[in-house]
This record gives sequence, structure tokens and C-alpha cells, in this order.
Amino acid sequence: MHLMPTRQSAERPAASVMPPPYPGEYPKIVVSPPGPKARAWNARDQKVVSQNLTPDYELVVERASGMVVEDLDGNRYLDFAAGISTVSTGHCHPEVVRAIQQQAERLIHICYTDFHYPAYIELCETLAQLAPMSGKKRVFLSNSGAEAVETSIKLARIRTGRQKIVAFYGAFHGRTLGTLTLTASKPVHRLACGPVLPEVYHTHFSYCYRCPVNRKPESCDVQCLDLLTDSMFQHTVPPQEVAAVLIEPVQGEGGFIPPHPEFLPRLQALCREHGILLIADEVQCGMGRTGKLFASEHFGLDPDIFILAKGIASGMPISAVIARDDVMKWNDGSHGSTFGGNPLSCQAALVTLRLLRGGLIENAGRVGAGLLKRLRGLMDRHALLGDVRGIGLMIGIEIVRDRDTREPAAALRDRIVRRAFERGLLTLPCGKSTIRLSPPLVCSDSDADKAVSILDEVLTEIRAEG
Repeated sequence: MHLMPTRQSAERPAASVMPPPYPGEYPKIVVSPPGPKARAWNARDQKVVSQNLTPDYELVVERASGMVVEDLDGNRYLDFAAGISTVSTGHCHPEVVRAIQQQAERLIHICYTDFHYPAYIELCETLAQLAPMSGKKRVFLSNSGAEAVETSIKLARIRTGRQKIVAFYGAFHGRTLGTLTLTASKPVHRLACGPVLPEVYHTHFSYCYRCPVNRKPESCDVQCLDLLTDSMFQHTVPPQEVAAVLIEPVQGEGGFIPPHPEFLPRLQALCREHGILLIADEVQCGMGRTGKLFASEHFGLDPDIFILAKGIASGMPISAVIARDDVMKWNDGSHGSTFGGNPLSCQAALVTLRLLRGGLIENAGRVGAGLLKRLRGLMDRHALLGDVRGIGLMIGIEIVRDRDTREPAAALRDRIVRRAFERGLLTLPCGKSTIRLSPPLVCSDSDADKAVSILDEVLTEIRAEG
């Protein structure tokens, strides 16, 4: 069972929130990628850049605007990756750029841990006002999603006096030593890194296409949650020792997976019953991507802590932890950040939030619903498409060898991603064999049509090859 997008207004967002149209045709491939300039820079990369930073394809970017990324060789790409769901208002939105420029002329850095400035306070006020969380709220700003996750679990342990943390298989919460303990999307993330953070436990997410308890939609009563209550809590993890449950309301790296509609509300009730803090990691699914500012709103969640990053500032480095006032209470001097919430990022975030609320959130819901429908229409013609799922502009296409067995087809997925790149469409892999589509929220119906057309061409070509 999949959560369908809520009905959105057919109105277009106000023109003022949309970046100016790109001056020229896109996508447009003028030289087969990677072109000679890109290959030259990639050769330099291989000599000095950390070996682990290997791209999914050899794109070397020169500039970007709105929905368009242009490489060094003049190829123009339609961007359905958005810097991994980060440039929410499109690349280099003029209002975001202007805010950064104006702030850079006044103040670049002073360190909020020791000295205050208005932009930090204003952003915290705005986030506290907007967060769908009951009661008074407080906000702490840092630099990345991983930092915010570290902050949240540290805070949960301090406030509850408990040590255990529960996370979910398929989750991605970061790759710092602490957060990779919580991450459970690929074993390579923690290979040879042990010992890792103690007292972290994992259970199964509500992955309906690959149900962990082998239920069909017509017989599902969210029995996957029993793996936490009847298995873990009954046998190995006393719930009274659990500080927090950390979950992505829509799983990202694990495969762009919306849960069963009842999964998260029941999980929240379980946390309330045992005095466990519920932490919603909205690093990837938040900031309007699902057609609501917070993905938790689709499920009526009222978590104790929110984690935000990525799309909050249109590409500038910033993250936020929003917590209820009685939770956001630190021991004096126990937490801080030199660069967290720097003035440039705060100003970019304030403008980004205004643009999102000015029409881009509604645009994401409306365009995403149409895109999901068109992609599902391809399933009749392409047997490789095992599942097409998503909410708003957070859509996953799961590639399989056989629909009956649902055998993952990672190599085929990678071929599709590569062929789409060669035709001018930027996508990313996730999960075992899923293609993720997460364009900027300025995506238009025309952009969605172009993306579907390219994917259709690629799938047709691969089918013909056998």
C-alpha cells in the first residue's frame, strides 16, 4: 500500500517565487558526455581528491540556473537530482543569491556560540513558528544533516537519562562515526570503522513493496511494527531504557519509500506510551519536497524533535534541530558550533522559506502528483519497472528483473541512470535498485514531461537490447 499525494490546488505558484526561465534549450547535448574538458578535470581529480568521492557519472559542472545544470563542455542537463534534494528553489535563485551577496557585505562570521546576530534569531523564530509540533519550541543550528543527527541523539540521552536508540533498516542519517551507527542503508558505510556507538538497535521500516513480514496490501495491519514491539521490546531491548526512536518519515537513501499511512501514527503512540522521544529526520524529505513543508504533516505526527538540512537554504550549508522547550535543555557548555548557523546561510534559509511558502510547496505537490501518474503509466510498457512510489517531488522507481519475484536489478538501474545522463537527464540511485527523482521544487509540468520522455526512451532502448 502506498500513500497517495494529497490533492493540491491547480493554481501555479506566484511568478515572483519562480526563477527566470533558462535562456536556451534544455536538455541539450552538444558533445557526448563526458566531453574532453570534463575528462581532463576528472583526470586531475583522480590524482589529488580523496579516492572515495567517486561520482555516479562523470559530470563536471560549470554553472547552473533553475532546473538546468551546464557542464564544462557546454552540455545542458535537466536536473532531477537537485544536489541530492538540496537546491529546493532551483539553482542560483536570484533572490537567494541577492540575500547572500548583501549579507556578505555586512557580516560573514562571528560565531553564534559566543556572539549573537539577528539572522540566527530570526531563522530560529521562523522555524519554531512553522514546525508542526505542539507547545513551545527551541532551535539549534548547525552545518549538516549529520551534525544535526548527532545533536539530536546527544540531546535525547541527556534529557531522558537513557542510553538506547532505535533506528530503522534502510535509513541514512549520516557517515560520521556516531551517525553511521544509526545509518543502515549499506554495510560499506561502517566497514572497518568499529567499534561504533553502543546501544543502537535497528528494526524494520514499513517498506510495503518488500514487506518484511510478507503481508499483502489487502491483509496488512502494519504487522511490521510488531518486529519492534513483539520482538525487540519483548526479548532484547527494554523500552524503559530507550531514549529515542529516530526515523525518516519518508525513507530517502533506502529507496524513497513512503510508509503505510498507519505506521508512523502507531509508532508515535508507542513512543508516548513508553516515554521515548520521537525524532523525525526530515533532512531529505522536509522543506516542501513532499508537497507539505514537513513530511510529518502527511501522517499527523507531533514529534519531540525535528531534524532539518539539505533544502532549508537552497544549497548553503546549514541544518537545524527543532525540539520542544522541555527537551531542548542542555548542560551548560555541553554543546555548540563554530560555524553553525553562519549569517550567509541564515539569510539564504530565510529567503528559501519565504519562496517555499509563496507557492513552491504547492507546486511540488501538484507537479509531483502528475509526474507520479505519468511514470506509473510507463509500467504497462516496461516490465523492468517493479514499483513507482512517492509523495510530491520525492519519487522512487524500483527496477526489477522480474515483477513476480521482485528480484532487484541494481546493474540495470545503474545503466538507466547512466543512459539518462547521456541524454541530458540527471538522476541518482538509491536503495538496492531504485532510481530517485528529486528535482528542485521549481520543476514545471513541461520539465516533468521531458524527464518521463527521456526515461521512456532509455527503457525502450534497454528492452530492445535484451
